[in-house]
Amino acid sequence: MITIYGIKNCDTVKKARKWLEAEGLEHRFHDFRADGIDAALVARFVDALGFEAVLNTRGTTWRKLSEAEKADVDSAKACALMLANEALIKRPVWEKGGDYRLGFAAKDMDALRAWLKA
Repeated sequence: MITIYGIKNCDTVKKARKWLEAEGLEHRFHDFRADGIDAALVARFVDALGFEAVLNTRGTTWRKLSEAEKADVDSAKACALMLANEALIKRPVWEKGGDYRLGFAAKDMDALRAWLKA
């Protein structure tokens, strides 16, 4: 089973979910805000993908953090920040059989399709 993690109002997540439906791929959607997140889930993302990839430093949520919060970010601090604010997790996160992928970029579509259908 494919699980897609994100926030339902995120435009990229909306596109990814529509694409999954168009591809006829059965999936489950986990909305961070409605379904929640916990330390174990964030740790799985970070362990599989690296905190640098998972931590969204390009969005408005990151820009609103204090300089102290943004300073000296390591894996533990990144996890704490993402737990405190789910918008700091890049979206969507894909899970299939305990394997993870991140994002929904046009350049990655062929690889993503092959991974999901394998």
